[in-house]
Amino acid sequence: MFSNIAVKELIPLSEKKKMVLIDVRSPSEYKNFSIPGSINIPFFNDAERAEIGTLYKQESVEAAKVRGLEIISAKLPEFVQQFKEIEGSKTVFCWRGGMRSRTTATLLSLMDVHVSRLEGGIREYRRWVINQLDQPEAPFKAYVLNGLTGTGKTRILKALEKQGYPVIDLEGLANHKGSIFGHIGVEPNNQKKFDSLFVQQFRELKKSPFVLFEAESARIGKVVIPNWVTELKAKSVQLFIDMPMEERIKEIIEDYRPVEYQAECIAAFQRIKTRMPQDISKKIESDLEAGEFDSAVRLLLEHYYDSRYKHTGLQYPDTQKKVLQVQNLEEAIEAIKRQIPEIQETPAINIG
Repeated sequence: MFSNIAVKELIPLSEKKKMVLIDVRSPSEYKNFSIPGSINIPFFNDAERAEIGTLYKQESVEAAKVRGLEIISAKLPEFVQQFKEIEGSKTVFCWRGGMRSRTTATLLSLMDVHVSRLEGGIREYRRWVINQLDQPEAPFKAYVLNGLTGTGKTRILKALEKQGYPVIDLEGLANHKGSIFGHIGVEPNNQKKFDSLFVQQFRELKKSPFVLFEAESARIGKVVIPNWVTELKAKSVQLFIDMPMEERIKEIIEDYRPVEYQAECIAAFQRIKTRMPQDISKKIESDLEAGEFDSAVRLLLEHYYDSRYKHTGLQYPDTQKKVLQVQNLEEAIEAIKRQIPEIQETPAINIG
């Protein structure tokens, strides 16, 4: 028979690559939210799950069980073979540790494929994530990348992360660029997915002497960042990146790709057009429609984004902020390194 495993025992094994996590829920459930690093071998596909659900509601539990047995019996050899091909220790889970994971584990046991089953399923994992997010305070100090729109803060963070420095990429975890245009060209993560990815990264970095992250509002797209991160941002050193306008425009064009997403950019602009003078908003809209993106971006920066960020800068005393005047991203990366004592003491921090 199979054994059960608690989430608090499972996650450390997964983090050490000693356990393969297998989500047996339907593909749409898996896509919506799962345990980071897990793979999907669905017990029922989306259509089959919908059919079973209809039988359960409209006929009876027994009818749903009979139909479920018919479905899984027809594809059992292929289903089992997928598990046989996975090397190492394995744990299966479904929504609440119920029928799908229990039946999967039982069938695999009969076929001499040994797996564990997550107690309480992904619902219990979600409770664990929420508990992990409930930090009284940050376990590390932070340096916060701040500055006007288009200074490449996210790309700078990614470059520093590649070099081995401890980074929390909040926009990357949200899969959203943080502005009114931030959803364009991507599929933003929901709150559950963001939280699980955040906890994964937090646990990797919690023993680091410091972390770097970008100054974000309490909300990125539709997701809310943990309160203690907002509080950490408010009291940490702010590294304000000051970069020439032309470089910022270039960075925004590369990042948001308006040539590919012209219609989406025009649609997103409608949400903020009333927040600036009418003649300016008309000119921006005209430029977007005509493909004059450099001009549109310049006007957006001058008449909307820059004033908002300059107001943000006034919230911090001079003793808490350092202005880094640079010409491009490469200079910004080196300037940031020079400002952080821990980096001077430890040239690169291995977080792998």
